[in-house]
Amino acid sequence: MKKEEIREMSTADLRERLAQMETEYLQQRMNHAVTPLDNPAKITADRRMIARVKTELRQRELNNK
Repeated sequence: MKKEEIREMSTADLRERLAQMETEYLQQRMNHAVTPLDNPAKITADRRMIARVKTELRQRELNNK
């Protein structure tokens, strides 16, 4: 998902997607602790994507005040 795609989504969709991404991220971290993943860089990419979504939500929150 790119920045432009994130900006086009509604706030409710972003919150829903964020919750889904966070659960997937935690599941990947636990799986990686037990057995190494084929691509451990995906954990880093997912963490950064979560940060992008949180940043967009925070910007919307500040712009609405």
